[in-house]
Amino acid sequence: MKLSRGLALAALLAATFPAAAQRTAAEPGAAPTVAADPQLEADVMELSHKLRCLVCQNQSIAESNAPLAVDLREQVREQLASGRSKGEVVDYLVARYGDFVLYEPPFKATTLLLWGGPVMLLVGGAGWLAWRLRRRAGELAAMDGLSEAERRRARDLLAGDAKPSSSESPESRS
Repeated sequence: MKLSRGLALAALLAATFPAAAQRTAAEPGAAPTVAADPQLEADVMELSHKLRCLVCQNQSIAESNAPLAVDLREQVREQLASGRSKGEVVDYLVARYGDFVLYEPPFKATTLLLWGGPVMLLVGGAGWLAWRLRRRAGELAAMDGLSEAERRRARDLLAGDAKPSSSESPESRS
């Protein structure tokens, strides 16, 4: 019963708004158009691609079919149809849901970490790498101070081949 209702609704939508049927068939990830005014629908789609779905979080409300995304698209459509500007609609949604609803949040004190975090990580990583390379160069320079006999002995100890002599045993050092 629900399937036939859905098909009937889709057929009615396609008959009423042929552009909606074409768009749905051409772009399966985009929301179908429902406004009769093409300019209004273009404005709705433009804003819908700039607003994040609060349920999916990785899709815009134009791409999401979550019930909240459908409701948000309807709110955008209704507010634009009532004569509000795009900026007023975005301001309304930001006031209601916060900056998270925007894909590109504004640069301000509350979003400073969001905008500056990647730069800080990059600078911090480059600083750590430079520090580590300098330290490693110092370690290699300190290794140059060993005699050939000491190097050979170190290689043997690392390889596990050398056996301590009686004069070099830990007991004799104390």
